Amino acid sequence: MKLRITVEGKTYEVEVEVLEEAPAGPLHGAASVHSTAAAPPAASTKVHPTPDPSPAPLSSTVTSEQVVKAPIVGTILQIKVAPGDTVEVNQVLLVMEAMKMETNIASPIAGKIKSIHVAAGQAVKAGQVLVEFE
Repeated sequence: MKLRITVEGKTYEVEVEVLEEAPAGPLHGAASVHSTAAAPPAASTKVHPTPDPSPAPLSSTVTSEQVVKAPIVGTILQIKVAPGDTVEVNQVLLVMEAMKMETNIASPIAGKIKSIHVAAGQAVKAGQVLVEFE
């Protein structure tokens, strides 16, 4: 998995290997995100400095089956559409909380909602189907 991080104004592209999925909730022994000292990369982590482009928006994934999938592990906070609703491109379908931040999950296409596969308060995994279009 590739991530783009910025430390003290310098942007890095980092390749990370996920060894196991962490349980939902706070991580025990995790470093504070407010730390002032940057830890050196682990031996198995490859760090590549990159130009400082604008960060790409966190977007959902669409397949040929016309579904919207969770872009990251999180919890569904709000569902803003219902089956049968017609939506436009970039219309917010769901609001999701991930890593203490709210993320709007927007429609990548214009179309009619066939079904919603999640409920408010439900924890979801990355890649889990959230919404299906007709």
